[in-house]
Amino acid sequence: MSEAHGGYYVPHGTYWPIVGSIGLTALLVGVANFLNGWNAGEILMVAGFAIILFMMFGWFGTVIRESESGMYDEQVDRSFRWGMGWFIFSEVMFFAAFFGALFYARIYSVPWLGGGDPGTNEFLWNGFEAMWPTNGPGDIGGKFETIGAWGIPAINTLLLLSSGVTVTFAHWALKKNQRTPLVLWLLATVALGFTFLGLQIMEYMHAYHELNLTLGSGIYGSTFFMLTGFHGFHVTIGAIMLTVIMLRSMKGHFTPDHHFAFEGVAWYWHFVDVVWLGLFIFVYIL
Repeated sequence: MSEAHGGYYVPHGTYWPIVGSIGLTALLVGVANFLNGWNAGEILMVAGFAIILFMMFGWFGTVIRESESGMYDEQVDRSFRWGMGWFIFSEVMFFAAFFGALFYARIYSVPWLGGGDPGTNEFLWNGFEAMWPTNGPGDIGGKFETIGAWGIPAINTLLLLSSGVTVTFAHWALKKNQRTPLVLWLLATVALGFTFLGLQIMEYMHAYHELNLTLGSGIYGSTFFMLTGFHGFHVTIGAIMLTVIMLRSMKGHFTPDHHFAFEGVAWYWHFVDVVWLGLFIFVYIL
């Protein structure tokens, strides 16, 4: 059981961190070996992902039960808020690294290879022409076309911005203790999130099969899919979390004064919205 020492919450012992560590290790090793052509890497990758899902459902379920039983106080609530804040900050740095890679390749590396730095063009890739998007020196990535900003990307921008509004309406309904509007606004947010993912899948299929835009399409292809792919992964996680929050709301969880789980998910969702705006501007438009 959990204990309180002088008003400070001390969590009980649990095996979930060990399970999560095993899952993350298996996932990392599996992905690394899969990318290097080891067939068993795919099996290890899937097993690691399954272990992580098992850990998340088990650990979050424990936290939910403890929260609903009234075991957490204001100090725990503050620790949750700090934890979520630092987690989102780490995610900001994660995407900043990929945006930085895009910026560095476009502003520095490609012009250097194209002759912007005396000697670089002659000794490294003689005859390389600096242009963006590029498929690499010597046309190593093959010919490809880019995805226009004003098709699916623009629609997805509208969807995510709308979902930011609907989750805010849901929060207002929760603070007013209006259960039905809360659930309906959350349902709308979940629907918008999964619609975004469906359209992104269509966009990827179009890119691979009709535009020849793949991960192998030079630095542009790799940065495009790393940025949009990881963002899509975060949207998937966020949509799942919103679904859980919606189901909890339907069961009567949360009160106007006690609903950090809802707020934490809303923070995460707004973060996902902001990242997409950056992607839409710097990847699709510029």
